[in-house]
Amino acid sequence: LGEPTLPWYVVGSQVLGVACIVMTGVWMGHYGGGYAWDGSRLQFNVHPLCMVMGLVFLYGDGVLVYRVFRNESKRSVKILHALIHMMALVISIVGLVAVFDYHNKNNFSNMQSLHSWCGMLTFVLFFLQWLLGLSFFLFPWASATMRTWYLPLHAFFGLVLLATSVATSLMGITEVIFILVYFNIMATGALANILGLLLVCFVVLVGYLATKEEFRRPPNPEEEALSVHFNTLNEGSDPSSP
Repeated sequence: LGEPTLPWYVVGSQVLGVACIVMTGVWMGHYGGGYAWDGSRLQFNVHPLCMVMGLVFLYGDGVLVYRVFRNESKRSVKILHALIHMMALVISIVGLVAVFDYHNKNNFSNMQSLHSWCGMLTFVLFFLQWLLGLSFFLFPWASATMRTWYLPLHAFFGLVLLATSVATSLMGITEVIFILVYFNIMATGALANILGLLLVCFVVLVGYLATKEEFRRPPNPEEEALSVHFNTLNEGSDPSSP
């Protein structure tokens, strides 16, 4: 019953994800004044766009690859999973460099807000999660016992980090709304509020797809015999069944 509905849920998640990127781009580009890399406030605008694109949209898509390509070669899918997360990592680094460089050039303090603390923690843990995923599941050095031990942690923290990425985004949206409205740069925070709701809807839908049993990748005995697995965010106790 669940499998025929999978494409519709996936399309819905992509519509929400793209809408989040577009609304962030319009918010920062139109209402926030545009983009630049010159140390001005326009350089700050690069930060939210990159973080939503990297640590929310691409991260969420990385979670979904084993659902979207559930009948493709596992090795191909796990490489795609790693590459999508690498793209998310690179784009997120650009976003972090943009905001730190903006702060430094304008003599603003770094890491003062709860948003910045949660954001840095999420980024560092995401990076570690990516490295550990490569080590345990993409390269065949780890034993089956080690993969079985690490798999529940990989699955749990993967979903947690996606949720904390969105939670951190909501904190950042709240901060920016206050600044823009308080200084009369933008008259209303309605667009940003809608963006926040879309982010929540995106993470909820991705989480639903990643945890629904009917959407799991069907077992393939020939692939399981290879014993090289790079699972994403919805594995059970069996390390071979993403």
